[in-house]
Amino acid sequence: MNTLPVVLVPVGVDDDALDACLAALDAGTPPGTRVWLADDAQAGPRGLAIVERWLARTALQADYTRRPRPIGEAAHLDDMLKACGDADVLVLASDAVPFPGWASQLVACAARDAAIATATPWCNAGETASWPRVGEVMPVPDEPARLARAAASLPPHHPELPAAVNHALFLRGSARRKAGGLDTDSYVSSYAALVDLSLRMAGLGWRNALCETAFVARCGEGVPQGDDVETLGVRWPAWHARLAQFLMHDPLHALRAALVQAYASAQPDSAELRTQPDLFTQAEADAADVGTIDDCDP
Repeated sequence: MNTLPVVLVPVGVDDDALDACLAALDAGTPPGTRVWLADDAQAGPRGLAIVERWLARTALQADYTRRPRPIGEAAHLDDMLKACGDADVLVLASDAVPFPGWASQLVACAARDAAIATATPWCNAGETASWPRVGEVMPVPDEPARLARAAASLPPHHPELPAAVNHALFLRGSARRKAGGLDTDSYVSSYAALVDLSLRMAGLGWRNALCETAFVARCGEGVPQGDDVETLGVRWPAWHARLAQFLMHDPLHALRAALVQAYASAQPDSAELRTQPDLFTQAEADAADVGTIDDCDP
């Protein structure tokens, strides 16, 4: 029986990225996993068609909701989290491309250490969790199954990150509740709101860990919005220096090198596994019912 947490996907405006995300989510996640696509009035007609087409085909237990008007990135994600109560969740950016096994590996990571509040996978554009080099944005790897196998072969030590990174993460519900959830009064972006939440959880004794056995790709890094950078600096005066020190000295350099070596040793993907799924088109879109997630009340 599939016991993975619900996957929360806040829908964005990039139709092609959303399409790639949903195709990879379907291919790399166990059938029956609950997925909530929540649209803060972002998707246009083509995006809606992509979602409807995917809902009609997916083997995941997926639902879609849409707001009549946008409320903002951080506030939208906070409402999704509140709807899930104290449950653990997986948060996936809608422009991310999860590699095979990503969800199971994140959950296994959190299960190994009850002090882990957030678990973040590797990413080609993941700031502190970037691979193969810290802080650099690299192209999306073209052999996802091979890289996923390589990551899964690493010994699971789950070292500390300065904070969670918003391409994908496991978020422990009990830690989020004790820390008070996202601060939507102070932050606009989910990027900054999740950094702030991570730091508050760490202050309460929880850990923000790297899940070195999982990989989720992305075309670009998440970014703060508005005055988010200044607000983080005021609330957490040591944050920017700590982040800069991590990026300059890279305490996880040896672990990144270990994944490079594991990837080089892994069996190459077949031509079929290298091929990306075709994009859905609006003309192909079928009618699909819109529902809600059982354990979350949107």
